[in-house]
Amino acid sequence: MDARITPEIVRQHGLTEDEYRRIVGHIGRDPNLVELGIFSAMWSEHCSYKSSRRFLKHLPTKGPRVLQGPGENAGVVDVGGGLAVAFKMESHNHPSYIEPYQGAATGVGGILRDVFTMGARPIASLNSLRFGKPSHPRTARLLEGVVAGIAGYGNCIGVPTVGGEVAFDESYDGNCLVNAFTLGLLKSNRIFRGTASGVGNPVIYIGARTGRDGIHGATMASAEFDEESESKRPTVQVGDPFLEKLLLEACLELFKTDCLVGIQDMGAAGLTSSSVEMASRAGSGLELDVDAVPRRETGMTPYEVMLSESQERMLLVAKKGREREVFEICDKWDLAHAVIGRVTDTGKLVVKSEGRTVAKLPIAPLTDEAPSYDRPRRRPDWLDEAQKLDLPSIPEPGNLARALAQVLGSPTIASKEWVYRQYDHMVRIGTAVRPGAGDAAVVRFTGQRDGGVALSVDCNSRYCYLEPRLGAAHAVAEAARNVSCVGGEPLAVTDCLNFGNPERPEIMWQFEQACLGIADACNALGTPVVSGNVSLYNETEGKGIFPTPTIGMVGLMEDCAKNAGSAFLAAGERIALLGRLAGPAGGHLGGSEYLQVVHGRTAGTPPPLDLDLEKKVQGAVRALVRAGLVRTAHDTSEGGLAVALAEMCFGRELGCKVSLPAQPGRADALLFGEDAGRILIAYPAAAADRVAAVVREHGAPFADIGEVGGPSLVIESGRRTLVDARVADLKNPWSSSIPGVVGEGIHQVALEGR
Repeated sequence: MDARITPEIVRQHGLTEDEYRRIVGHIGRDPNLVELGIFSAMWSEHCSYKSSRRFLKHLPTKGPRVLQGPGENAGVVDVGGGLAVAFKMESHNHPSYIEPYQGAATGVGGILRDVFTMGARPIASLNSLRFGKPSHPRTARLLEGVVAGIAGYGNCIGVPTVGGEVAFDESYDGNCLVNAFTLGLLKSNRIFRGTASGVGNPVIYIGARTGRDGIHGATMASAEFDEESESKRPTVQVGDPFLEKLLLEACLELFKTDCLVGIQDMGAAGLTSSSVEMASRAGSGLELDVDAVPRRETGMTPYEVMLSESQERMLLVAKKGREREVFEICDKWDLAHAVIGRVTDTGKLVVKSEGRTVAKLPIAPLTDEAPSYDRPRRRPDWLDEAQKLDLPSIPEPGNLARALAQVLGSPTIASKEWVYRQYDHMVRIGTAVRPGAGDAAVVRFTGQRDGGVALSVDCNSRYCYLEPRLGAAHAVAEAARNVSCVGGEPLAVTDCLNFGNPERPEIMWQFEQACLGIADACNALGTPVVSGNVSLYNETEGKGIFPTPTIGMVGLMEDCAKNAGSAFLAAGERIALLGRLAGPAGGHLGGSEYLQVVHGRTAGTPPPLDLDLEKKVQGAVRALVRAGLVRTAHDTSEGGLAVALAEMCFGRELGCKVSLPAQPGRADALLFGEDAGRILIAYPAAAADRVAAVVREHGAPFADIGEVGGPSLVIESGRRTLVDARVADLKNPWSSSIPGVVGEGIHQVALEGR
């Protein structure tokens, strides 16, 4: 800590020369190494949002149900009956690429702590995963490691993993994405926040002992990858779900007392960020003695203790004189604990070791006065060319059924059973709609007979690449549509904004446009953003990922028993389409999965999005499901109408015959066009009049198009039969695709030959 700070040391800490000068200006002298490390962590992109803060202000964050918006560990929304839900989504992208099992596992552990530090018991987790093209040499290892890490942590701690999404594209060859979501249940009048108030109150450390894992993790997550990325493996933390279970139960027991003033997870930047952020929220100061921090390694320096990102740790501020109550509960759950400091009124962070002050820094420059950059933004020069789609030059397949099988075999479309069968989705027995069974997960509230939540995570990153504002709005609309399909009322959003290097003007343009798109859709649908995460520098050797603003939508279920799955239930049921069949020129193929899978093209623009129509269609399907008239509902997003119908057939291997009116444009556009605002429903024929009446009340377009039954999927348009294929033949590529990616099943030979 007495080492001379050189320009090279500053660079190694991820700080620019200008930022170093600003540090000197704030404290009136050169910092020592401990202080430089603290500034480095707090001013990292991961902690400070220095490139993104100004654009996040576009997002709506308030609403009649919002009890806690962005700025805390998780957002909190009132769900009635004296209950609330806390939820958030976070990225663990860089660590998962370097060390997939531990990177994904600690991502799950971190988001769980963000939720239960609010006073909530976690009741459900989801995830959104992105990997490179299936034939890339790293894809199989990353997929296997990430899924195993999520399963290993979630299953052991006893929180069900109930849903999610998995997609593949070569833009993620050098940067996989692992976005983890957790939701917890709490009493609406018992929300705990990360604040350090009350001069003289003790600062208490509880949980795992501190080691050297994860040092500079926040800084590593704030830089793009290069050929030296593998050397960063030591910055990936190691998780212990069994210890986290003890920490969870101890915290929930502490919440039942009145001895806590504030509590904060020690996540990114560890003790540094938790202590500084708690003091910042309260406008107070802290004095810490790092020698008192419980450790599992000898010889650790104050620098290492302050920056370690060891997992399963919490920082508490208790009421003075109530320390013994905290210790007794920690002893009961076999957790390390120690008083490591006290709250002051100085507005400074003072860190001591061996009786010496090793760091003395003002709080405000570390948080509210951290750099905020208005980085240059420019629409990419290549976008005009990418948006061109000359459909007449693209041949229409001679065999549309074969094209359908090809799209169904795309790993992005295909069955995710290989993934979710590794997750325990029934622990706590609250899961009412399981993974793969519906468009969104449904989970009952703990101890409640009827009420619960519907949960979905969504993003079409190809749309966001081709038109980021419209693509991001689509992500919100699709997430809300999925929640509505199971009968849920969309309430609020958490987001995880994954982008490339913000120092490139085209990336910042994408980011700003995506924020505007999220705001457009959230304002229209009445779903405020209550929490979230920004992950930048998802870029390797100058090649960035597709912009991926992932949306986690939470909806309210009045009665979890009144839900809808995505599979046909019985022969003879009628099939109808809510929403418009196609646009005035036919189905919309721009940015579609079909265009990429069958023709190798990522081109055009995403489908138009009519948010007023979305509200009508979603309102209609919610009313139908809640009235018990419809038990099958499935939105037509990736893959279009033909893929949605095939997926509805797969659940019970029940075919159907659909007769569509003749449409303008191409037959492949009608089948595979991804026009927005459409939901397929199935219902008993005897309920047809009541179904039509409910839809009319909501003003949504409605068309009866067919009947369930038979061994085949048959789709007609006018007098032409477009598809006539056995359900079993279509299901085979759909069910075997992802096992083939990891070397299981019939696709292995094909993959090896690519």
